[in-house]
Amino acid sequence: MRTILVIDDERPTLQMFELYLGAYGYRVLVAASGEEGLAAFDAEAPPIVLTDIKMPGMDGLQVLRAIKERRPETEVIVITGHGDTDLALAALELRATDFIDKPIRRETLEAALTRANGRLDMVAAAGSFGDVVADRDGDVGIIHIRGSLTGETEPFVTRACRELDGTAAVLFAFTPNASINGAGLDILLSAAEACLASGRRAAIAGLAENFVRVLDRLGITDKAPRFADREQALAYLMQGRGAA
Repeated sequence: MRTILVIDDERPTLQMFELYLGAYGYRVLVAASGEEGLAAFDAEAPPIVLTDIKMPGMDGLQVLRAIKERRPETEVIVITGHGDTDLALAALELRATDFIDKPIRRETLEAALTRANGRLDMVAAAGSFGDVVADRDGDVGIIHIRGSLTGETEPFVTRACRELDGTAAVLFAFTPNASINGAGLDILLSAAEACLASGRRAAIAGLAENFVRVLDRLGITDKAPRFADREQALAYLMQGRGAA
């Protein structure tokens, strides 16, 4: 199992993570401050980092920025206050790959780590952070998004949209392990707006539940509603076509 670095200024929280993640087979590194965490990262280069946002001294956003400058492919999961969408957005703008809220629930943490490991496995197998492929299901164009939707994948999204010219609607279908950062959110918003401008409905399927409030805050779901799975999204898109 992979090494994971946990950064939090509360010692009981670190002990909890150390025991819990160790039981799941991770090699766990812990740090009680941002400065200590960055030193541990420089020494060990762990592929996954879990960091609290609000810490004295170097906070989680500063840690995130420093880690991404050193090793952009690192999976950085930030811990935010409950419902703190502004901090979640700030972290995504700095290329965090995921975020979870306090109080931390076991199932939420497990889901975030499963997504992180899936993306790392994809990079190991395919050598890329993200993969965008255009497909069709009848008159609906489908843009499959695997891994991470980032600024680096923008040309592939643009190409996929061009390949789907003439379709009646467009579905942005994210795989279960997919992530999206600040640049990716801008790309998704622009693509959804372009669909509407061309008279086509758009929808999103599969992006993890915790990203929904971020999509809502940016107005993306007003233009492309998000559904839990592909079948629900396709039903919405086909219903819209029938109503037209």
